[in-house]
Amino acid sequence: MAEFGTPGGNSGEKTRGRTTIADGVVATIAGIAIRETEGVHSVGRGASKAIGAVAGRVGGSSGGGRGVKVEVGEKQTAVDVDIEVEYGVAIHELADKVRGNVTDAVETMTGLEVVEININVFDVHIPGDDDEDEGEDRSRVR
Repeated sequence: MAEFGTPGGNSGEKTRGRTTIADGVVATIAGIAIRETEGVHSVGRGASKAIGAVAGRVGGSSGGGRGVKVEVGEKQTAVDVDIEVEYGVAIHELADKVRGNVTDAVETMTGLEVVEININVFDVHIPGDDDEDEGEDRSRVR
């Protein structure tokens, strides 16, 4: 969790209070920046991916930080994320775009320096391959 003192008055020596930024806030900012990157199909694996999909449909739940882990210090942060990419996307170029988007969003919104973004590409999404066999599996059980 990051904490900042806010300078007060003209002296610059006293503070007017403290601002605390929770790890979840940084994770949400990073998650949204990742999802907005063209070529990223989904963020997170298994349970976190499913929970994120459900949370996205429920009113008032952003689920932006699902599948994103952060470590936040006083002035710096590091991000770890699992992503599924669209087929045909140059993964090394996509990783650079993700890092740029996350760095811009987190540094602009929080003032924290992003020192590391680890990206784990766990799958490639193939268009038209979305759970086509589910209907057959359900019809076998009566």
